[in-house]
Amino acid sequence: MKLLAVSALLCAVVALTGAFVLPADEQQELENFLDKRAACTGAWTEFNGRCFRYFPRALTWAAAEKNCQSLGGNLASIQNIEEYHEIQRLIVAGSYNLQLAWVGGNLAHQVTSWLWSDGTRFTYENWCQGDPQNGSGNNCMQVNYSESKCWNDGNCNEVLPFVCSTRA
Repeated sequence: MKLLAVSALLCAVVALTGAFVLPADEQQELENFLDKRAACTGAWTEFNGRCFRYFPRALTWAAAEKNCQSLGGNLASIQNIEEYHEIQRLIVAGSYNLQLAWVGGNLAHQVTSWLWSDGTRFTYENWCQGDPQNGSGNNCMQVNYSESKCWNDGNCNEVLPFVCSTRA
C-alpha cells in the first residue's frame, strides 16, 4: 500500500513540475505528427499535404464545387499520378466501384486552357484519347471515364459523385 502511495505521489510531482520533458527533436516530431492527424479529421484522408474526401451524392459540377467550398475546399485538383491513384482509391472505397466522378478541372468561359477550381496550375494530365474537345460545350472534368479510366470533358449539368480537397 505504501508503494502505491509513493508511486502516485511521484507521478503527481513529475506531472506538476514538468520534470518529464521530451528531447527537442522528439517533441518536434510528436507535434508534426499531431498536426498532421488533426489536419484531416473524420472522413477526410490526408495525402501529399492535402485532405481528400469522396462524396457519393450526385450533383452537377457547380453544385459539387459549391458543396466543397462550404467545407473550406474545392473540387479536387490532381497534381500527379499518385494523387490520381489516391482519388481513385477513395472512390472505390466509397462506392465499391471505379465510377465517374467530378474533380475540379474546368474550361472557363472565354478561356482556351483548362483550370483547376482551387487555382493551382495543371502540372499533370490524363485525358482520354481525343479529349479534351474544347469548344464542344463540355467544360467540366470527369475522372474514371471509359475502360481506360482516363479524364473526360463532360457536360457540367450532368449529376455525378465528386471528390473535394482542402489544405491539410
